[in-house]
Amino acid sequence: MIPPFETFYATHRGEVFRYLSSRLGAERAEDAFQETFLRALRAYERLEHGDHLRAWVLTIASRIAIDDVRRRKPQSELPEDIWHEDARPAFEELAPLTDGLPAKERAAVVLRYGYGLGYDEIGGALGSTEAAARQAASAGVRRIRKERA
Repeated sequence: MIPPFETFYATHRGEVFRYLSSRLGAERAEDAFQETFLRALRAYERLEHGDHLRAWVLTIASRIAIDDVRRRKPQSELPEDIWHEDARPAFEELAPLTDGLPAKERAAVVLRYGYGLGYDEIGGALGSTEAAARQAASAGVRRIRKERA
């Protein structure tokens, strides 16, 4: 069963905004947030079921964030507002989940899901191939799921 859009919005707005803020910064997150829920509203009536609505809206948000990053031209200097005082590095946020993983899997998971790097970039950082990076991240996520089950 699909809840009314207002209920869906109220349930997921906080998490979507936090996700977009972490990826784009507070200022650009506001526009991306509105675009996310506008796209969701347009597609909402075509949904066949109400399963996985959180994943669905976060997928929309992540695609909007990726599009935003791709549209921006590289800057010679980082913007001053990129970090805020309570921000923790991704490796610290993921530490409770990844501490028990082998080093290569931990690095692949943190680089992929904490920093949003592509598998080709992860492979380069780990001194391996894109396929090996994909495998390491996948194996790490499987271990995390198994431990949490």
